[in-house]
Amino acid sequence: MTLLKLTETFIREHYAQKVPADLYVFHDIVHTENVVRAVQELMGAYALSEEEREDLLLAAWFHDAGYEQGPQGHEERSCAYARQFLHELHHLPKGRVERICSCILATKVPQQPQTLMEKILCDADLSHLGKRVYWERCGKIRQEIALVQGRIMSDEEWIDFELEFMQKHRYHTPIAMELYEKRKQKHIRQLYKQRRRLLTGLQEAQGLAPQKKKGKPKKKKERSGKEGELLELKQLRLGRGVETMFRTTYRTHVNLSSIADNKANIMLSINAIIISIVVSTLVPSFDDSPQLIVPTVILLVVCLIAMVFATLSTKPKITKGTFTKKDIEEKRGNLLFFGNYYNMDMEVFHWGMMEMIKDSDYLYSSMTRDLYFLGKVLAKKYRYLSICYTVFMYGVIVAVIAFGIAFLM
Repeated sequence: MTLLKLTETFIREHYAQKVPADLYVFHDIVHTENVVRAVQELMGAYALSEEEREDLLLAAWFHDAGYEQGPQGHEERSCAYARQFLHELHHLPKGRVERICSCILATKVPQQPQTLMEKILCDADLSHLGKRVYWERCGKIRQEIALVQGRIMSDEEWIDFELEFMQKHRYHTPIAMELYEKRKQKHIRQLYKQRRRLLTGLQEAQGLAPQKKKGKPKKKKERSGKEGELLELKQLRLGRGVETMFRTTYRTHVNLSSIADNKANIMLSINAIIISIVVSTLVPSFDDSPQLIVPTVILLVVCLIAMVFATLSTKPKITKGTFTKKDIEEKRGNLLFFGNYYNMDMEVFHWGMMEMIKDSDYLYSSMTRDLYFLGKVLAKKYRYLSICYTVFMYGVIVAVIAFGIAFLM
């Protein structure tokens, strides 16, 4: 296996084991993969040697490996990982390892790369600023800042933060300028448009917006009765970061539920096999070996209790499956879970969904409540599973001891 392939395997295992995926939602393995691809894209335009190309790719794989302890000083920790893995473990010459580390250190913001290799890695590290994935990755950065630093920014604060960063940033290589700069400038213009919309909405809400010339009123302005509600909806818009947070949290809950069901299935299968073997082999021998009765009964009881708790952990809860219009009008109906609406008429359900979509406050509060109850269900699942595994572990120990005593008698 080549050194690059060994490095890729090491970094993937490192992220899976040491970098919390629920906190570092931007600086994750996906970001590292994107940087590696960008390095491959950029270095193709330059006459680099095979050794330089390999070193650049190794630097791309290691450049954020130190994030398991947070953003502060992660470049130095990444270099420490690179030295340990490449030089101490795989005996890469020290000169090459130091060149790799200089590329990693050059990615520290504000970037000040000196060599061509450093410039290529720096441009690859921030290539997302000029790609279609910018808005998705931008939302993940906002979410990561909120999760790791506890800094929750409003839409205005976030746009100003992004604009300041984007305007200070410069690509260092001509090929990066050619590939990414045009779209990056487009993103900057879109950020300015978003900021203008937010400022206009805030001014209108405060009654500070400039008066428009009188004339024939447009159809949209005839709905003046709903203008205040629309402005409130604009102010309640929580941004891509929070939406990404909800999406990630939902996915985490679903994964945890799947893991719990798999654990319960394992216990059901194991205990069913044990019971079938015991009933078919030990029970018929009670007449000849009566001393086996007690340990066999202990083992069967343990298996049955474990199966009961494993079954309880997967047992579905039946709900009434309906909400009234009054519940929805009072924002008490959660239409995001099928168990709450499967008995409702199609017309009522459709009306309720439209009401929820129009009201972002109702929508986000419904998602929050849904997450809460998903957590309650998960807690119940894992509580039953914990009892199941505890009973099985200690029960099997007691049963084995009982069998040992029976055979010694």
